[in-house]
Amino acid sequence: MSAPFLPFAQPEIGEEEIAEVVDTLRSGWVTTGPKVKRFEQDFAAFLGDPALQAVAVNSATAGLHLALEALGVGPGDEVITTTHTFTATAEVVRYLGADVKLVDIAPATLNIDPAAVAAAITPRTKAIMPVHYAGLAADMPALLDIARRHGLKVVEDAAHALPTTCGGALVGTLGSDATVFSFYANKTITTGEGGMLVTRDAALAQRARTMRLHGMNRDAFDRYTAKVPSWYYEVVAPGFKYNLTDIAAALGIHQLKKAHAFQQRRAEIAAQYDAALAGLPLILPPRAAHGDQHAWHLYVLRLADDAGIERDRFIERLFDAGIGCSVHYIPLHLHPYWRDRYALQPATFPHSQHAYERMLSLPIYTRMGDADVARVVAAVRGVLGAQ
Repeated sequence: MSAPFLPFAQPEIGEEEIAEVVDTLRSGWVTTGPKVKRFEQDFAAFLGDPALQAVAVNSATAGLHLALEALGVGPGDEVITTTHTFTATAEVVRYLGADVKLVDIAPATLNIDPAAVAAAITPRTKAIMPVHYAGLAADMPALLDIARRHGLKVVEDAAHALPTTCGGALVGTLGSDATVFSFYANKTITTGEGGMLVTRDAALAQRARTMRLHGMNRDAFDRYTAKVPSWYYEVVAPGFKYNLTDIAAALGIHQLKKAHAFQQRRAEIAAQYDAALAGLPLILPPRAAHGDQHAWHLYVLRLADDAGIERDRFIERLFDAGIGCSVHYIPLHLHPYWRDRYALQPATFPHSQHAYERMLSLPIYTRMGDADVARVVAAVRGVLGAQ
């Protein structure tokens, strides 16, 4: 019998998560309530900065939207971000009626290029949104310096970056105005769907809490659990429906406890790939700077120019061998909406375009055993004729 198909990603859910979800279901409180508050408190404690506040939301997209809204981004403003990201990073800017200014990546890291950011600033620029691609920290010292010199806000898209470090500090504790994490099913920890906005700005946190639930100045948990009549609330702004449920938070409480162990296993897999694929016509993923930590949300290969096979055919051959893989990402400048709205051309983004045409992401998740890693390596080597 042939080996079963190895999927690109799978979450690791333990008995602790299952028991916490069951406890939530039996508690009678399944929407935003005590488990969400506990998860927020635990997350802030995990980052280790007592000045941070954490606001749980139902997706990282929601968190990015709330952060920009709280910072006053709106019509007439521009927000600079990378073309090499998922559309959510940019679409939240359009939700607010502002414009997106897309820039290229640094070819070595695949992260947003600070020099391109600096060159893209105009009088309309309000904020910079760096993405920590694949779990490797962007050049935050350079980006924060640019922001300070030009009076710009910084919101980090850290969907890939738990627990990533930059300059020895965890992403989420750097000098930005807000940082947003993702807990989607394939992320380094998961709540199924979910995200977390963290900030040291108390006013930003309060605005995000209000706007995540219809602009109400009191949440349902406070109103429904009070010992005295407390049904009254006021709608102070036209908010959104972005709250995280206690069912999801129940998963997050225990996933967070495993975040460092999960990262260690992902790093082990990455090291095995690095060792086994060295010397092939491939560009292997960049490592974190000395003393820093890569979250290894993704393991992204690039085919060298002399690989002798096109990327799409490479992926087909891996699927034929029973190995799931993906591409991260189709750059935004190639998607009809972004391309047409801003008249974008691939030549404007040569590094992103070149990487995209040659890249693919191999499976990397904690449920993979060493035998699974060896299967992936054998398949890659086989496609390249290096058995």
